Amino acid sequence: MITKNLRMGLMAICTLFISCSAIAADSATEKLNVFVQSVVTFKASFKQTVLDAQGNVAEEAEGEFFLERPGKFRWDYLYPYPQQIVADGQRIWFYDEDLEQVTVQSQQQVLADTPATLLSGETMPEDKYLLTDIPSEDGLLWVELVPKNVDSNFQTVSLAFDKQGLQQMVMKDSFGQRTRLLFTQVAENVELDKEAFVFVPPAGVDVVGDSGL
Repeated sequence: MITKNLRMGLMAICTLFISCSAIAADSATEKLNVFVQSVVTFKASFKQTVLDAQGNVAEEAEGEFFLERPGKFRWDYLYPYPQQIVADGQRIWFYDEDLEQVTVQSQQQVLADTPATLLSGETMPEDKYLLTDIPSEDGLLWVELVPKNVDSNFQTVSLAFDKQGLQQMVMKDSFGQRTRLLFTQVAENVELDKEAFVFVPPAGVDVVGDSGL
């Protein structure tokens, strides 16, 4: 079941991730700055791990991720429970198959406390974040983003790149919880199904919220 903290984390991650694309650069910061201007569509498989403040695994999940710039994305959770998060540009739909419930909210309101300006690609990361290349021993290039807005609901987002592009993302929230995403089978600027970001509530499920936003 998707928790509130997990949802908030995913929204923050999506607004950052929506700008990524594989182009050669000398540092993770340079990669990120170039990528903001490059991607149109993206899809990948993901493995998600949520760690509590003590470093213990709190949640694990796997699935597929799709995005189309500007402002559309879709998370299809396949394990351990089938769930979907679909952003169509105006609304965000949360569908829990086991609960037979759909929650719909204004995309603008949900993203209000996240780096939503990156969705449009009209600003560069350094306009909203303090960027620092950080050393690592895993062979990846890491950059840490710290929000300049002190009221942000997360403390840092770290991104890891290799020669092919983005490989990992780690977000740390204000409670010390970390959400880590590992990406595989990445494909950028590919044609996606036109219906990928259209969500129609299945017959018989409860819909909470205003779907006519």
